[in-house]
Amino acid sequence: MRVSNLKTIAYSRVIHLSHVIDSNIPQWPGDPGVEFIPVAQLPDDGYYLRQFSLGEHSATHMNAPNSFYLAGVGIDQYSAQSLIVPAIAINISATTTINPDYTLTVADILAWEGQHGEIPADHLVLLYTGWEHKWSDKNAFLNQDAQGVMHFPGFGGDATQFLLDERQIAGVGIDTHGVDPGQDSSFTTNRLVLAQQGIVLENLTNLQQLPPTGITLAIAVLRLRCGSGSPVGVLALVA
Repeated sequence: MRVSNLKTIAYSRVIHLSHVIDSNIPQWPGDPGVEFIPVAQLPDDGYYLRQFSLGEHSATHMNAPNSFYLAGVGIDQYSAQSLIVPAIAINISATTTINPDYTLTVADILAWEGQHGEIPADHLVLLYTGWEHKWSDKNAFLNQDAQGVMHFPGFGGDATQFLLDERQIAGVGIDTHGVDPGQDSSFTTNRLVLAQQGIVLENLTNLQQLPPTGITLAIAVLRLRCGSGSPVGVLALVA
């Protein structure tokens, strides 16, 4: 008997989870800006073309293990199969409105599971904080204090370790500039997930449109050789 490897995805909606890229997007302090340079113009050249430049971690992007580990692989080494991934979404926006430094806890995860069931293995965990609505205001999005410390929510280290060890997740994603909270200069969640060559998505948008379950992500990276990351186009296929 032949066993088919054919996989199917049933969906009713497709949602863009990537921001539009322009020269005014919020940038991590010290990162290069986004630049567009006209190369050919209509009608003079008969066609329209621009050159563009931006950092590997600009806009909606995915991080690679070599951004934190010398022996880590680059963004070009992720398999095509690993970039089609089922996902669940956790909403903590009510809490982050009150506390911008809030971090996802194990208790939050267990409370979510109490309503929606245990998070299946090989799923990506998306965290909707509401921060995506600050995208058009760079100062509000990064939320730096007088000492330059950023204040935005993220995954707590204990929660990330729990998700990796107890739920065997495929990775994490968030609508802020980092899966780690702004105050975490050690990048705990990035390091934990990337040590397993998992997926880390940052600066996502439209997460408020997602249901808690029934999501499949299609992640399109730029296969930059040895890239520390890549801007990505992320589509959510919603059942």
